[in-house]
Amino acid sequence: MASLIETLIDVLEKENAEYEGLESLSEHKTAAIVSGNVETLQEILVQEQKHIGTIDELEEKRIENVKDICNVLNLPEKNTKIDRIIEMLEKQPKDRDALRAVHLKLKRTLEQLTKVNENNKVLLKESMEMIEFELNLAKNAVIAPQTGNYSKSAYEETGMSGVGSFDAKQ
Repeated sequence: MASLIETLIDVLEKENAEYEGLESLSEHKTAAIVSGNVETLQEILVQEQKHIGTIDELEEKRIENVKDICNVLNLPEKNTKIDRIIEMLEKQPKDRDALRAVHLKLKRTLEQLTKVNENNKVLLKESMEMIEFELNLAKNAVIAPQTGNYSKSAYEETGMSGVGSFDAKQ
């Protein structure tokens, strides 16, 4: 049982490290969004995909490990969470405390990553709105308004009879 818990702790620590890497990349992404550096954004996306691939592999290991722990503790696999496993380890304070610590660290990392990603989402939305505004502005500048095409003869073409004429008959 202890080796299963140690394996779970190890997997969670590795997952946390990967999420911390994603958080760091997300912070770099914020700077790239603000500066409008598309090349840097593309490089960051490639690096993020590598982290996500590693996280997927670790997640599979974590699920398998939790399944094994559930079998040993006679818990249902379907709804068992790390918190429940921590509760079950009250007679093993060393393992319980280590698991709780890595679990809390992972939760904090995920919360911080979520905040940074939400900020990036807002920045990207504002950036896209600004690009759309600039495109509309450029499009409208190309299409000159018809009322702007006055010439010297515009006055004569409209059929005005004289300066200051007023038709008082109504």
